[in-house]
Amino acid sequence: MKKLITTMLSLAALMLIAMPAFAQDGNSFASGLVAIGAGLAISIAALGGTMGQGRAAASAVEGISRNPQAAPRVQTVLIIALAMIESQVLFSLVIAFIISGKI
Repeated sequence: MKKLITTMLSLAALMLIAMPAFAQDGNSFASGLVAIGAGLAISIAALGGTMGQGRAAASAVEGISRNPQAAPRVQTVLIIALAMIESQVLFSLVIAFIISGKI
């Protein structure tokens, strides 16, 4: 975990150092930060969504293996939960597009 945090902070520092090299006018630095923010928003949302879907599926499979007669009810609830998780990721994608439209 410590190695991951160090790597992420190093990459963030490198991006902030290299960004002025690509600047074309006075506002491009802010535009670059908006683009980075939009990219981070969708990547964090996708990571959280996949983790949530994985846990939900694992719990559903475990519940079905303990009580096979409850499989239809568990499957219905699982599909609804997965749809809710996926909708949150899609909302963050829409927000990222709105943010990137401000560039």
